[in-house]
Amino acid sequence: MLQGLDKVTARVVEIEAPVGVPVHFGSLEVIARACKKRRPEDQPESAAFLDIWELRPGAAAAELFRGWMFASSPALSAMEHPVYDVNVLDCRNGGKGR
Repeated sequence: MLQGLDKVTARVVEIEAPVGVPVHFGSLEVIARACKKRRPEDQPESAAFLDIWELRPGAAAAELFRGWMFASSPALSAMEHPVYDVNVLDCRNGGKGR
């Protein structure tokens, strides 16, 4: 589960992003490559390895972010974009890479 923020409209949405399946938020395409969650007895943490691209009509896709994002520390590894923010909320059961 991801959270998307459109900074222009202040719209916040939850995005279900199954591992390996491209999802879209505004002009962004997000692919979760892996999602890891600590065991319940450990300190809570979810982390996802994400590929984020910006798709613009008439232009090649531009890679914006590739790496791990952490739910407990979104600023540690953040995507830089003037309009959109994407953060990890949680890893849910049933996905690959957990």
